[in-house]
Amino acid sequence: MKKRHYLTMIMVTMLAGLSMAQAQNPECMTNLSIYAEHVKVKNYDAAYEPWKMVYESCPDINKANFSYGERILKAKVESSTGAEKDGYIQDLLTLYDNSLKYFPTKYSKAGVAIDKALLMYENKMASDEELFSMLDKAFKEDQANFKNPRALYLYFSSLVDLHGAGKQDLQAVFTTYDDVTGKIEEENKKLTGVVTKLLPKDSLGTLTSKEKRMLRVATVNSESYGKVASSVDSKLGALADCDNLIPLYEKSFEEKKGDVKWVKRAVGRMFSKECTDDPMFRKLFEAQLSLDPSADAYMYGGVLKQKSGDMNGALADFNKAVELETDSYKKSDILYKIATTVRRSSKSQARSYALKAIDANPANGKAYLLIANLYATSANACGSTPFEKRAIYWKAADMARKAGRVDPALSGRASQTAASYNAKAPSKEMIFSSGKAGQSISFSCWVGGSVKVPNL
Repeated sequence: MKKRHYLTMIMVTMLAGLSMAQAQNPECMTNLSIYAEHVKVKNYDAAYEPWKMVYESCPDINKANFSYGERILKAKVESSTGAEKDGYIQDLLTLYDNSLKYFPTKYSKAGVAIDKALLMYENKMASDEELFSMLDKAFKEDQANFKNPRALYLYFSSLVDLHGAGKQDLQAVFTTYDDVTGKIEEENKKLTGVVTKLLPKDSLGTLTSKEKRMLRVATVNSESYGKVASSVDSKLGALADCDNLIPLYEKSFEEKKGDVKWVKRAVGRMFSKECTDDPMFRKLFEAQLSLDPSADAYMYGGVLKQKSGDMNGALADFNKAVELETDSYKKSDILYKIATTVRRSSKSQARSYALKAIDANPANGKAYLLIANLYATSANACGSTPFEKRAIYWKAADMARKAGRVDPALSGRASQTAASYNAKAPSKEMIFSSGKAGQSISFSCWVGGSVKVPNL
């Protein structure tokens, strides 16, 4: 009863506030309705004057002043030139600031900063320093709401350009790279969680209309993060080569060796760039081991033992790393890294670790791509005839396609990989000549299993 009374009082208060706004300016509600209808049919020119009246007289009367106002002003920017265009851009920048002022629970600091930065970037109104400063402040103050893929790339890209101009040091580039890629992984993890949950129902055709929309949105957004991740890696480029990493870490080691975050990132980067033969890798690894004897540390220890020829010791460390890690996503990542490490010595062992990585995280598309590559590189060892040897590429292509399904962020890479493998598989002419269309071909090599020859 008390709860109902409380809700009634809230509604009365809201209505009273709305009535006061109408009493102050009875035209606000009328013009709000007029411009809203124009916006719905994309008649932005007709919407402009009534919107402007409401926005200037009753800015807090409805969130539409800002959500619809953005559309109206963007249309004005696109259709104007010169000083008039600059004026509309300034109006839009002010609108973004006011959105946070009047509706602080509906807009975020990061969201407003991103909108302003992208607008200024698109219209060449800001330098790299200004863009980076705006986005860096937003990322550090409101990282939870810094989700826009384009803004994440612009944030990192402007910093790399500043480094190229001698205005930012290399360590800042690496630190921001780790922060940005970490954010991309964090957001994609949420999206692939949705995909993993809904794919089984999708294959059965039992998705509701709401679930179909959820799957479509998660897939599209994951693909966007995948493209940005690829662009960020390309922008970093040769800056992260061993020739740059080693002297940087040698220079900073004494000062930073007690900073566990710095040490772990340095070890991880040297590992990912295959700089593990350099003595600096061992120094960093030993520093991490003393600061944080975690799962990662044992994995890196296994790499060093493997390089020294102690494969039994390496496997013991690898398994210890898996045992110590309790987070399923991190465990999957470790298992994947182990799989990439042992692939040169044993493809079957690499597949075993990759499958364990998939068990720990069904959305680990990289593990599927690794297995696909292991199959593809075994073509000459699997089969006694050219047809049988090339048939392995069908199996490899299937694994590559799975990578794109479970992790849409990898869909572009996965589809390209699958297409390249299919191009190496038996042609239609070969299938016709073999007389095996529709039949299954078994593999007696380490790959095992079978594949069905496509029907003509």
